[in-house]
Amino acid sequence: MKLTKYGHACVRLEKDGKVLVIDPGTFTEGPILDGADAVLITHQHADHVDVGRLTAASPDLEVWTCEGVAAELTGVPAKVQVVRHGDAFDTAGFGVKVFGEWHAKNHPDTPVVQNVGFLVEDEVFYPGDALTVPDVTVPTLLVPTNAPWMKLMEMVEYLRTVRPRKAFSTHDGLLNDLGLSLVDNWLKMESDKQHAEMRRLGIGESVTLG
Repeated sequence: MKLTKYGHACVRLEKDGKVLVIDPGTFTEGPILDGADAVLITHQHADHVDVGRLTAASPDLEVWTCEGVAAELTGVPAKVQVVRHGDAFDTAGFGVKVFGEWHAKNHPDTPVVQNVGFLVEDEVFYPGDALTVPDVTVPTLLVPTNAPWMKLMEMVEYLRTVRPRKAFSTHDGLLNDLGLSLVDNWLKMESDKQHAEMRRLGIGESVTLG
């Protein structure tokens, strides 16, 4: 399975000629849905879901997401299906399990929205905007590294709790080059400590998993 990092919080997974895209939001540029067979969306914030982009997508596209997002996609021609914590399903040849229910607490005046994380092929876990710890082994973790709702200590503790063999940065689109260099240093420090591969992928960079 090939994983490709796109801008901010979007990744693309490819296996056996099929394409699965996670969180194609408004902060991500380019034709990221070209050739996509299915989309997973963790929550309703615009940096994770671009309604306009999905409206223009193929009606054959399958979209799997939480109830809160599905309510905003009523005009999308794609087939939208609601999932919750504990669900498991197959889409486009990928096996997916769902973990988590809520977005991390953010601004005190902002309501907490639904947020589901996805474990794909029992290999790569994408938590969305939460630090959900699945009750299963996570070989590859897509770890949020910058957000208004988190701090460095929380990121490090998350990595030490999940203890993946590999971890790649996500949710890093708000950072300038200086901030990205700090993320690189933090992940290298933790990689050395845990004897695991933990790093930031550049936009468009791919790795092979599993």
